Amino acid sequence: MICLKDLTYRYPTRRGDRDTARRAALDGISLDIPSGCFMAVLGPNGSGKSTLARHLNALLLPSSGAALVDGLDTADAGCLWRIRDAVGMVFQNPDNQIVGATVEEDAAFGPECRGLEPAEIRRRVTGSLEAMALADKRAAATSRLSGGEKQRAAAAGAVACLPSCLALDEPTAMLDPRARRELMAPLHRLNRERGVTVVLITHHPDEAAGADVVALMERGGVLKRGTSAEVLGDAEAMRRAGMELPPAAELARRLRRRGWAFRLSVLSEDEFVAQT
Repeated sequence: MICLKDLTYRYPTRRGDRDTARRAALDGISLDIPSGCFMAVLGPNGSGKSTLARHLNALLLPSSGAALVDGLDTADAGCLWRIRDAVGMVFQNPDNQIVGATVEEDAAFGPECRGLEPAEIRRRVTGSLEAMALADKRAAATSRLSGGEKQRAAAAGAVACLPSCLALDEPTAMLDPRARRELMAPLHRLNRERGVTVVLITHHPDEAAGADVVALMERGGVLKRGTSAEVLGDAEAMRRAGMELPPAAELARRLRRRGWAFRLSVLSEDEFVAQT
């Protein structure tokens, strides 16, 4: 679905700025994102996660290397709209993305901009609101939604455009634990039932625990890539990246030191309980 090849990116400096040798935000990243997978890109602030996310649909272009989406080079201006049709984006602050007065109007904005027939727009709006568990909020004013509902509305607007990949840049950063769960559950259903590739940018290890593949980032590079068990179970790599283990994994690690027979794959509370 997406292939990053030796991708390096440096943010432009101010005119006359002599600090031309400052560290690259992304430094020679090579990363494949298979079609239909749920990938979590995990790392602390400043690791380059958001910069990477903005390369997935050509909001940023590589300083060197390449970003390919379905074989299309993001640096090719002639491919721009096909790439943005393929990869929908959801940002950290939904207020920067919501444009409609009601949930229904906001979800319809993208399809309307594409000049689709009214019947097709209605079909897409209904499907996207159902996918993001917002069908009962169809007529609600977007200004009166909770933070979690706003984030799901922003995601529904992207889903209504039928992307084959949905990239979410720290969508849960401003949400409480319950709202985080209410957003993550529809995303996993979307991936599982509709085959949409999901790329979740996050600094929450427990959210990464449910992903098929995890890429752990540190200082503009990918420190480790593998299954959630391989990455989140590597305490040394997680510490090096400045990340904590998921709470269940950390508790299991400490109990193993005291002789408990936990497997290394303990990442979630459910897995922990199942083995006690």
